[in-house]
Amino acid sequence: MSLIEEFRRHRRPVSGNDLAQALGISIRTLYRDIDSLRALGAGIEGEAGVGYVMRPGFLLPPVMFTVEEVDALVLGTLWVADKADRPLAEAARKAMAKLTAVMPVELVDRVEAQYSVVGKSEEWDPETIDVETVRGAIQHERKLLIHYRDGKGKSSERVIWPFFLIYFNGGRIISAWCELRDDIRHFRTDRIDTLSEISSRYPRRRHELIKLWREAEACENAQK
Repeated sequence: MSLIEEFRRHRRPVSGNDLAQALGISIRTLYRDIDSLRALGAGIEGEAGVGYVMRPGFLLPPVMFTVEEVDALVLGTLWVADKADRPLAEAARKAMAKLTAVMPVELVDRVEAQYSVVGKSEEWDPETIDVETVRGAIQHERKLLIHYRDGKGKSSERVIWPFFLIYFNGGRIISAWCELRDDIRHFRTDRIDTLSEISSRYPRRRHELIKLWREAEACENAQK
């Protein structure tokens, strides 16, 4: 855990603001993480406005999973590492490395045995956009300006309000409200030539758009 590593860099009390700044998190998140470590038995002394120091000798307890849970984690990590965009794939590999670092040795052996594999993806066209920008726009409810090619190769400029990023074998689809069509539409990321975030938030909340999407999906399924 990064907070533990940061504590170990300081032999003397360090302020919460300095810790939060070093970790790139809010002070509220820092206080929550400190409480979590204390609950696990970490000897963290100090308080807000004074500074914190962690007594030496604390180790995270072993992470206990069943063998089925380990197999599920391995399969999920392999899928994300193979199918997702590069930053998310790298994050999956790092997350598994952190888990195995605190697992009992017999579970680490299970991870390394890799009883599951991920098959070859379907063939999609190469993707050129930055998918991290899409995830950021969804998180912060920001509009995106895209230049999109439909299945016939016709290009159009769209302003969309993204609320889902759906991962398929070999590619991704953005579910969004399209201002041009005044309705929910789905955009293959490999057909987006350019993409940029618009600074303004879209006027509806993301959960409202998701509700509309689910209602539309339910109606479509009922008609089948």
